[in-house]
Amino acid sequence: MLELRLVQGSLLKKVLESIKDLVNYANFDCSATGFSLQVMDSSHVALVALLLRSEGFDHYRCDRNISMGVNLNIMAKMLKCAGNDDDDIMTLKADDGSDTVTFMFERDQHMIADFEMKLMDIDSQHVGIPEVDYHAVVRMPSSKFARICKDFSSIGDTGIVISVTNEGVRFSTRGDFGTLNLQPEEATIIEMNEPVSLKFALRYMNSFTKATPLSSTVTLSLFSGLPVVVEYKIAEMGYIRFYLAPKIEEVDDEAKP
Repeated sequence: MLELRLVQGSLLKKVLESIKDLVNYANFDCSATGFSLQVMDSSHVALVALLLRSEGFDHYRCDRNISMGVNLNIMAKMLKCAGNDDDDIMTLKADDGSDTVTFMFERDQHMIADFEMKLMDIDSQHVGIPEVDYHAVVRMPSSKFARICKDFSSIGDTGIVISVTNEGVRFSTRGDFGTLNLQPEEATIIEMNEPVSLKFALRYMNSFTKATPLSSTVTLSLFSGLPVVVEYKIAEMGYIRFYLAPKIEEVDDEAKP
């Protein structure tokens, strides 16, 4: 038996909205310790990792480990139809051996919506993510990062270069009409072991920023030649992390001051 209860039911809706355009199908893994997901996008360029710890739920019961395969777009539509009030209480239930999961929403102690969704059999493998002492870690307002990615899209979609030096963090991109460099004052380098400059696909970064409503801050962890980690904390209960491989072959030209 699986039964999860969230007083802030809109939280799961925001999670789905942040990943549904990146991946279509995924397994939600439930255990005694929490509710998680790990899935790669269809091009195998980006990886999404979600963790919602059991203690963060208002009620959490998971009698045995269970993996629920879902169509994320359908799930997002169903959650959206259930109501958009942040005060809605959501309860998720799945019986042992059942091929469906039930979502119930209540407001002011009155049931406002409930629906049952059929589960899917989805083959997936978890990717081992090694612990890395990153060259640089940048923490900044998530709204500022989203604005930078959006503004850069108006210049072109050649990519976004993130450079961290002793002077701070700089974002740059090059389009048909020139180059744009931004060095946000609000950004704080939590740690820099050595300078680093990497280029990433801008369309993926813009997709990651859909998680902005989940957290007021975003953390960017960079290591030369390895995927960047774009992390949004989810209240006090967990996180959503996006991993994106760099466009190594193009960094040198784009990263020049």
